[in-house]
Amino acid sequence: MDDVTSHPIKTETSQPKAESSVLHPLDPLTPAEIQTVVAAVRASPDFGPGIMFEMIELLEPSKAALRIWCNGAELPPRAARVNVFRNDEAGVWRLTVTLSSMRIDSKYFVPGAQPMIQLEQFMAIENIVRSDPDFIAACARRGITDMSLVCVDPWSGGNFNIEGEEGRLLSHTFCWLRTRQNDNLYAHPIAGLNAVVDIKAGRVLRVDDHCSLPIPMAEFNYESQFREDFRKPLKPLDVVQTEGPSFNLEGNSIAWDKWSLVIGFNAREAITLHDIRYDGRSVIHRASLAEMVVPYGSPEPGHVRKNVFDIGEYGLGKLANSLKLGCDCLGHIAYLDAHLNTMTGNVYTIENAICIHEEDSGILWKHWDFRTDRAEIRRGRRLVISCICTVGNYEYATYWYFRQDGSIEFEMKATGIINTTACIPGRPSRFGAEVAPGVEGHVHQHIFCARLDMAIDGERNSVLECDTEAVPTGPANPYGNAFFVTERTLRTEIEGARRADPARQRYWKIINPHVVNHVGKPVGYRLEPTHTITPFLASDSPSARRSGFIKNHLWVTAFNPDERYPAGEFMNHSDGRGGIEDFIAQNRPIADAEIVLWHVLGLHHLPRTEDFPVQPCISAGFTLMPSGFFDQNPALDLPPDINRASRRHSDATCCHH
Repeated sequence: MDDVTSHPIKTETSQPKAESSVLHPLDPLTPAEIQTVVAAVRASPDFGPGIMFEMIELLEPSKAALRIWCNGAELPPRAARVNVFRNDEAGVWRLTVTLSSMRIDSKYFVPGAQPMIQLEQFMAIENIVRSDPDFIAACARRGITDMSLVCVDPWSGGNFNIEGEEGRLLSHTFCWLRTRQNDNLYAHPIAGLNAVVDIKAGRVLRVDDHCSLPIPMAEFNYESQFREDFRKPLKPLDVVQTEGPSFNLEGNSIAWDKWSLVIGFNAREAITLHDIRYDGRSVIHRASLAEMVVPYGSPEPGHVRKNVFDIGEYGLGKLANSLKLGCDCLGHIAYLDAHLNTMTGNVYTIENAICIHEEDSGILWKHWDFRTDRAEIRRGRRLVISCICTVGNYEYATYWYFRQDGSIEFEMKATGIINTTACIPGRPSRFGAEVAPGVEGHVHQHIFCARLDMAIDGERNSVLECDTEAVPTGPANPYGNAFFVTERTLRTEIEGARRADPARQRYWKIINPHVVNHVGKPVGYRLEPTHTITPFLASDSPSARRSGFIKNHLWVTAFNPDERYPAGEFMNHSDGRGGIEDFIAQNRPIADAEIVLWHVLGLHHLPRTEDFPVQPCISAGFTLMPSGFFDQNPALDLPPDINRASRRHSDATCCHH
């Protein structure tokens, strides 16, 4: 969500252990496959040993190749997408590599493009800044002499047409102070001091010293080692599955109840989900969180540059946590590791990067027939696939839920620590809130874009915009109570750029016009836009030009495997070209076609005192609900069940007043 600081590499391997065989064409690359790709690129006379690797990921097979494999053919050839760059020049090479032949099949140079900021670069920036003479002098003017206590968070620099920044891979930094080891640095912002770093050159480009406010020195810590005021703990609430979980995980393919899918992972998007099916019927070909941007609302010097793309500029997957059993995940858990590349081409593994479990989701359906005094009830479960990524001061916890009624839910939980600056105690700016004496958190937004490559009972789908309309009072509506739903097919990409309309209870239905249910209507799923957001960036501002996808809550595009990111392929110092506005400018037909939905949602974050020193989870998401996909309630066939472990609370232990 915000700035990026150091993130520990969990496991470094130069010679990975023998890999189990790939079971599915959509399985992520194994460590051995990543090393094969690196060797193939380094062996090329065009690149050689000095080349740097931005990202190595699976080149996903075409839908046609997957169909052939599903019909019994051998696994299609494994291939990789590779982005490489050099430290001494701008531009990125986009390559594809076939693993079996170690052959570079295609290469394309993107002049002027900048790679994502790499994990190793983040870890170096703090030391680069702390050793800069101008930065040391600026700290000394504030009475800071022990530079080991200064903490520097690297942020991406955006594109603000500032002289001297052209063509560079930049980090625009913010800084704080610790008073002692492990102290919460965000309680002590060093306001008005920003070093701009040329990342590739490894040097400070300049130090901007905008102002000097007193550094708030009161401690506000959240770690248990600093606290003694713990409330009385509650009694254990254990999630126990005595017979184990109900899902079956083979490699990265999972089957649970009537759901089946393949779980992927890459350095940019983190979790990706593939070939999602219910009872064998196709629902989604591929789903992921494709971009997120965090625009801040302060025009003050330095802070105006806070408009970061945590996926496109940093890579969310690189920042995934190694999850801990009994803390991050409760119950009977299965984990998947994530294998990624370093900038120099080594392999590192984030152990337990993906958590898989099932959980009770409450009453799924119930009815009591009061005439006969008979009741039927079924409790539901849901399958949960999740990961948690730490982007500097913020944690993003991504959850995909699969329910027994055929619904799919996405939830993003945001926690961690709000970004802070200093203010005169009692006098915060109007662009934020004072969360502790002399500590201000600025207003901001977290805007996400999910990419949904739909496949409702097949690849050719359409989107209907559905609005509820009231009938004017008159002969057709004498009592003024009538309302109905209108449906309009979105036929071209420009028509498919839509905004939510709560006044009309607007939703969008994705249908297959070639398959009908038992009442003769096309089968479909409904996208419920439950957490839409209104951006407040001026349309001609530098930040808005780079984030055109936030203008609408829904975009529908014709499928193109190379149109993957709504703000463009290369985000660092981008100028706004190459994103979804360019995609839809082609105005391709989207009715009865292979289509991709891009759903924009978000969190409008107005900081509270309760958000500091660590923020309780806030969340945003959406629901994909079957709408005519089934002939009747798909959960009717759940067998009756009573949880025998449940107990009535004894009257003897109750407190009566």
